[in-house]
Amino acid sequence: MSPETRKVSRTSLRQNLVIFAVFMAMLVSKSDAKCDFKAIFNFGDSNSDTGGFWAAFPSEKPPYGMTYFKKPAGRATDGRLIIDFLAQALGLPFLSPYLQSIGSDYRHGANFATLASTVRLPKTSLFVSGVSPFSLAIQLNQMKQFKVKVDELNSSGKTNLPAPDVFGKSLYTFYIGQNDFTGNLARLGINGVRKFLPEVVSQIASTIKEIYALGGRTFLVLNLAPIGCYPAFLVELPHNRSDIDPFGCMTSYNNLVLEYNNMLREALRKTRMDSPRANVIYTDIHSVMLELFQHPASHGLKYGTKACCGYGGGAYNFNQQVFCGNTKLINGKNVISTACNDPYHYVSWDGIHATEAANKIVADAILNGSYFDPPFSLHKFCDIQPIG
Repeated sequence: MSPETRKVSRTSLRQNLVIFAVFMAMLVSKSDAKCDFKAIFNFGDSNSDTGGFWAAFPSEKPPYGMTYFKKPAGRATDGRLIIDFLAQALGLPFLSPYLQSIGSDYRHGANFATLASTVRLPKTSLFVSGVSPFSLAIQLNQMKQFKVKVDELNSSGKTNLPAPDVFGKSLYTFYIGQNDFTGNLARLGINGVRKFLPEVVSQIASTIKEIYALGGRTFLVLNLAPIGCYPAFLVELPHNRSDIDPFGCMTSYNNLVLEYNNMLREALRKTRMDSPRANVIYTDIHSVMLELFQHPASHGLKYGTKACCGYGGGAYNFNQQVFCGNTKLINGKNVISTACNDPYHYVSWDGIHATEAANKIVADAILNGSYFDPPFSLHKFCDIQPIG
């Protein structure tokens, strides 16, 4: 290559880099970005809780939050959740937990999710061992109360609240239901849990209809991930070798999740027909998570059914006697459940929840729009920002 050619090549490269930098600056500029969704209101459990549970029951400790926040940040993972990535892509800040009284900013929505929440709160007691009192019905009531307060206080100049008209311009997300399964499977078995699944999907559908009546118009409902692939449930739930598929997951429990997901899809289809002005979107994260568990190496990961943070090593690195970050005396020995040094290589963070790396892959898939039913393009409503 002649000096003149090299000079032209270098000039062209510099020009391309400048153009690319300008393009990226325009893309990520919040002031210039278009987004019809002015807020996100989320309902869920630990898979989307950004600090509600630990605001109510302070007890969180390292190594949670180690990857992104560098300290515990109210999330049951090493970093960000799917809801964090979704907010970031829409140019919105991370959601403040509704239950967090200090430091919250609700101008762009609120998060009603709490760890251990269920759709269906057992009728025997308000406070059931291992179950959050903040069921979906409670979260809905909190959202209604939030709307009342916004309407009352907006004229007083409160700066941390949204405008009253935000509720019709918001994205309503639901990621809940896992605890209805896992909290009952060991006690009731597959057939016992199967009996109340219609009640679970009915409760989600009726919640959407109530929010629709309040002005909500766009709903993303995430289905359930394959719980038969999670390290904790591979250790805790009864099964035999014939139930393990070639990828190390429990077939019977995953089949039950598929039954539920199909039931949820059908319930949302009917809800869509009853709410003609709404976008009610079934979001199939199950397919993405199953792919990660089955083929982690194809997505830059190494370990599917092995937890990053746990104790015991082995195939699952999970011991139900000592959870991630805890210390306990077991058989006369003081043991510590510690985190791996490379959570970015794992699908599972602590045996129950996904790592930030897995959450990012799922969020990217959602934003692509390929896992929506019916087809739905977030790009029509927002200039999607890159998530890093």
